[in-house]
Amino acid sequence: MTVKWRTNPDEQMLRDTVKRIGNDFGPSYFLAKARKHEHTAELWQTAADAGLVGVNLPEEHGGGGMGITELAVVAEEFAASGSPLMMIVVSSAICGSVIARFGDAEQRTAWLPAMSAGESIFAFAITEPDAGSNSHALSTHARRDGDGWVLRGQKYYITGVDVADRILVVARTGTDEDGHGQLSLFVVDTDAPGLRKEPIPVALTLPERQYTLYFDDVRLDDDRLIGEAGDGLRQVFTGLNPERILGAALANGVSRYALDRAAEYANQREVWGVPIGSHQGLAHPLAEAFVQVELARQMTSVAAREYDEGENAAMASNVAKLAAADAAMLSVDRAMQAHGGNGFAEEYGIAEFWSLARFLKTAPVSREMVLNFVAERGLGLPRSY
Repeated sequence: MTVKWRTNPDEQMLRDTVKRIGNDFGPSYFLAKARKHEHTAELWQTAADAGLVGVNLPEEHGGGGMGITELAVVAEEFAASGSPLMMIVVSSAICGSVIARFGDAEQRTAWLPAMSAGESIFAFAITEPDAGSNSHALSTHARRDGDGWVLRGQKYYITGVDVADRILVVARTGTDEDGHGQLSLFVVDTDAPGLRKEPIPVALTLPERQYTLYFDDVRLDDDRLIGEAGDGLRQVFTGLNPERILGAALANGVSRYALDRAAEYANQREVWGVPIGSHQGLAHPLAEAFVQVELARQMTSVAAREYDEGENAAMASNVAKLAAADAAMLSVDRAMQAHGGNGFAEEYGIAEFWSLARFLKTAPVSREMVLNFVAERGLGLPRSY
């Protein structure tokens, strides 16, 4: 249930395709996998076979040749069907965008077709225990060793390493005159000698697990370096705006799923001889959430369009992510309240989505860091960090 915003026929066809596949699987499939932290492999491959997981990747490498706008549609509609695909954000949006733009011809040929076909999934490793949002403070480093590199360090809260076959790793390869780390990006196989993976127990009902990664002198050939050594920060930001946009799209889909469930229940459940949705005490909170979701969807669309048109999409991407995450929390909470005690029952498939909505307020960028950015870049206030 959404506002009928003006869309072109190609976008509507894409939405219809994703909706059909998503409904074929649905929340019962997703939640059964999520409760066991099992990969939604059947859904992922079906989506890949339909050309959806690589819709933003270049046609010459097996992708759809479209953009982040279309990938955001895919992410939103799968989530709206009750089957959100987190690895579309990580693999397709972040890693796919970076490799497509900065990888050389051999790297694009080696990795993008398999990514588009669903045969290869990339994880993305930037966060560290002692760095957090401060990328300049990363301590994981790669040093030159002959005609290759040796990677050493630790990464923290890395999503989906158990389903990925490769990881795009951000590492320090030098220091500039201001003492800031010069960063570089490397592709590391998940079975590389010297790489150790430890799952982090988290209270999230998601198929994807979180991991701590230890790189103990992992040796890499020079062809695993993406682009120029020391140019990693610019490369990272090419992937981070799509990450924010896709995170927003995912949140928007979760919101729509929750509100659709709430509206259906409020129309069917009767108390004192009338549907509970006829009472303004229940209807107005749902309507307020609906408004916030539609505003977030529009901001997400603006951000995606700016990115695809080559504009600086940082402000729109950050605003969209914050608005969508807040709207998702509001929507799931009010959907649960509308269900009463049934909001906590597994049968109704609402409560489990609370953890995903809450996760999206913290990741892929925290609400506080978004507000720091908006205060400085949008309002011209002094930098706070």
